[in-house]
Amino acid sequence: MRVFEKPGRDNTDETCRIALERAIAMDNAPLVASTTSGAAGARLCEIAKEMGFGGKMVIVTHAYGSRNNPGENALKPEHRAAMEAYGATLVTAAHVLSGVERAMSGKWSGVYPAEIMANTLRLLSQGIKVVVEIGSMALDNGAIPHGVPIVCAGGTGSGLDTVVVMHPAHANTIFETNIHEVLCMPY
Repeated sequence: MRVFEKPGRDNTDETCRIALERAIAMDNAPLVASTTSGAAGARLCEIAKEMGFGGKMVIVTHAYGSRNNPGENALKPEHRAAMEAYGATLVTAAHVLSGVERAMSGKWSGVYPAEIMANTLRLLSQGIKVVVEIGSMALDNGAIPHGVPIVCAGGTGSGLDTVVVMHPAHANTIFETNIHEVLCMPY
């Protein structure tokens, strides 16, 4: 396992290569990754093309309005175009581990079960929380098949810094998620 000294975007290229190498070694297993502005997703697609990745690429983006800009998405048009040109499937959905609960905690200052789960996963790293979440989001949206191991890449803030091999579960059975291998993450 590769451990990065710091989290964040500086690890994106190496993280992309680690994810792609493992997905290729798994006979082009589906690869799911997170992106906010689209920069990390577009970079992953660019490196995937260079490496000859022939599997399914799914990029999970933030929901519209999730950055406190009602009706707006943080995904930049040029990055969306690059990912679509590569052939990636884009999934845009509310976060499984916040969504409605974030609205309740913001309004009533409480802590709710999904937030507890998210913060527990963050004990390992923000990226571990992200891969569990986006794996479920991709599965819930039908972008990846059920019961198939995937390679999943997430990050901290911006960029990618965490890769796992996992069997994701639907949101309504999220505790059935199985992380089989952590390939890289920040210290």
